[in-house]
Amino acid sequence: MDASPPDAPEQGELFPDPLVGEGLDGMPDQLVGFRGPTACQVVGITYRQLDYWARTGLVVPSIRGAAGSGSQRLYSFKDVLVLKVVKRLLDAGVSLQNIRVAVEHLRRRGIRDLAGITLFSDGTTVYECASPEEVVDLLQGGQGVFGIAVSGAMREISGSIKDFPVERADGGTVDDSPEDELSRRRARRAIS
Repeated sequence: MDASPPDAPEQGELFPDPLVGEGLDGMPDQLVGFRGPTACQVVGITYRQLDYWARTGLVVPSIRGAAGSGSQRLYSFKDVLVLKVVKRLLDAGVSLQNIRVAVEHLRRRGIRDLAGITLFSDGTTVYECASPEEVVDLLQGGQGVFGIAVSGAMREISGSIKDFPVERADGGTVDDSPEDELSRRRARRAIS
C-alpha cells in the first residue's frame, strides 16, 4: 500500500533529470545529441562497432544519420542508452540476431518506459520484466542468468555523458553550463 498522499508529486517532477525527456539545455531529446566518438566513449565500444551497427540498422542515430563523407551522425540520449544495452547483451554472449529483436522492442518504448524495464537473458533469448513479480517468475523458471536494469544503465550514462560536448541538430549552440535561477540573480546583482 502506498503511504504517500494522493496529490504528492513524484520525485521525478521535483528533481527532473535534464537528460531524460527534456534533453539538454531545455531542448527536447530529438534536437540535442552526441556525436559518434562521444557515444563510443560513453558506451565503451569502438567507432568501428558503432559504424557497423549504424550501417546494418542495429542502432541508427535518431537525430542525424550520416549523409556522405565527413558528415557526423548525431545520437540522442535514448540512442546512447540502447547502445549501452546492446553492448551489455553482446558481453553476455547474446547473439546479434536476438539483440536485433530486443532493440526493435526497445525502440518502440518511450524513455520513461525504458526506465522501468529489466532485461534478462539466458545467453540465447532476451526477456523483458517490468515488475518484481515478472522477475521472480522468470528466475523461478530457471531461465534468466544475466540481467540489465535499464534504469541503472540510464543513471550510469547520465552521470558520465554530462562531461561530453553536445550538439544541436539545427546547428545552434548549446549552453555548456546553463545557469540556475540563483546564479542568474547573483549575476544581476553583481552588475547593478
